[in-house]
Amino acid sequence: MKYFSMFSGIGGFEYGIQKALPSAECVGYSEIDKYAKQIYERHYPNHTNWGDATKIKTKTLPKFDLLVGGFPCQAFSIAGKRQGFKDTRGTLFFEIARVLKDKRPRHFLLENVAGLLSHEDGETFQTILGVLTDLGYGVEWQVLNSKDFGVPQNRERVFIVGHLGGNGGGKIFPITGQGNQNSPVGKSAKTTISRALTGGGHSGGNHSGMTILSVPLRYLDRNQKNFPTEYSMCVDSSQTTGIMKEQRIRRLTPIECERLQGFPDNWTKYGVDGNQISDTQRYKCLGNAVTTNVISEVMNRLC
Repeated sequence: MKYFSMFSGIGGFEYGIQKALPSAECVGYSEIDKYAKQIYERHYPNHTNWGDATKIKTKTLPKFDLLVGGFPCQAFSIAGKRQGFKDTRGTLFFEIARVLKDKRPRHFLLENVAGLLSHEDGETFQTILGVLTDLGYGVEWQVLNSKDFGVPQNRERVFIVGHLGGNGGGKIFPITGQGNQNSPVGKSAKTTISRALTGGGHSGGNHSGMTILSVPLRYLDRNQKNFPTEYSMCVDSSQTTGIMKEQRIRRLTPIECERLQGFPDNWTKYGVDGNQISDTQRYKCLGNAVTTNVISEVMNRLC
């Protein structure tokens, strides 16, 4: 399978696809962020960057079977102003539609924040679905939570899959994930979930004694030192992130954030030329990335 990646970030779709389908070939990607590009190119030096999505000349793109992309979500996120298509980042969805229209790949896989569903009382999402179906694709979608796919992170995202002509070769959704979404996370889950950050086959540090559960709580105040509850974890690209250890809050390390997104340790530590990426940029890039485990599961069904 050949695929084209848009708004590629640090290669979360690529890594997830690679785990599920090692023979898949990337014919190109599109990314403009300075630091994301450095990280991406370190891991995928042979992939061609087509740059700004608005400037892609589709006639010169190679043929491909699958388009993937996590189009910018800030315009639809409940953490932002939710301007949607009034925000230039929101209009970038139409660049995906333009490429789909001109190249006609058999499938697509898109990702965005769950807030997209409720934006403008659902009208924005209906517009997106209408555009995709008008292009001749059968569309299915589901909100998936990263915590159900082997990582201790409560992260809901909507995934949209399309099949040209409505022929998907099998229904992708619903996916229930590895966990039971109807069961509350309780103390019995501590040991299993904690391993994802404290070891679990990864290198880099021993953080024994931490309580890390996939339960969403309010964001940590940047000046806050203590937290009264036993359970604490949050991950966001623009907010302080932290976990509780011995009744005190400390910031998650970049490696822990990589594990929360399903990347190998130190995936974001260096750029293509071996230059070290600052922690600030690592947090930002990881917050904007997709959870690779979820991508792998969808791809397993799609292929």
